[in-house]
Amino acid sequence: MLTRKQLELLDFIQKRVARDGVPPSFDEMKDALDLRSKSGIHRLITALEERGFIRRLAHRARAIEIVKLPEAMDRAGFSPKVIAGDRKDPPHSARPVEVAAMELPVMGRIAAGVPIEAISEISHHVAVPGSMLSGRGQHYALEVRGDSMIEAGINDGDIVVIREQDSADNGDIVVALVEGQEATLKRFRRKGGMIALEAANPAYETRLLREDQVKVQGRLVGLIRSY
Repeated sequence: MLTRKQLELLDFIQKRVARDGVPPSFDEMKDALDLRSKSGIHRLITALEERGFIRRLAHRARAIEIVKLPEAMDRAGFSPKVIAGDRKDPPHSARPVEVAAMELPVMGRIAAGVPIEAISEISHHVAVPGSMLSGRGQHYALEVRGDSMIEAGINDGDIVVIREQDSADNGDIVVALVEGQEATLKRFRRKGGMIALEAANPAYETRLLREDQVKVQGRLVGLIRSY
């Protein structure tokens, strides 16, 4: 039996993972639940983990995996958006519901730091749950190199799943092609007549570019992590 606040937090995390492919920050959770401090969020997270609804992943920023949902929420439809590889299966009762998988091409490496040369060659393929491939359009995967998106829960070595599209809303995490030559993974924002490519790490500066210098090549829809 979960308390109202525990249910609210679980629902908020699930919706944010479904929308962005990564969990919300503790500050975002605190604001969403109208709590005065992050200590309340820590207590709620601990309670959800003890009851088997979520799993915190050690040594990873903002790494929370939803294992199951209460029956009432589960009937509304749920599939995990962050999946893990190279790990022993959890007990049967804690296993997420299996969904059909699809093979996606991994188009090489994408920088989550300074941009690297645009990627166009397939290095290998990866199996991705069908539930992660939401919306229309083609999908592909990229291996992340760098730590500039670590506070968005995206770490060096992760595989990001990208839906091909040429437009983005403010706050979307996108693959951006800079001046036709360099590709980078950043949060997208419009600022006047400029495009801001924002890192999720205070060690990196936001890049401001003219609209004609930036081409959106896809939006983040999922994340695959190995342990």
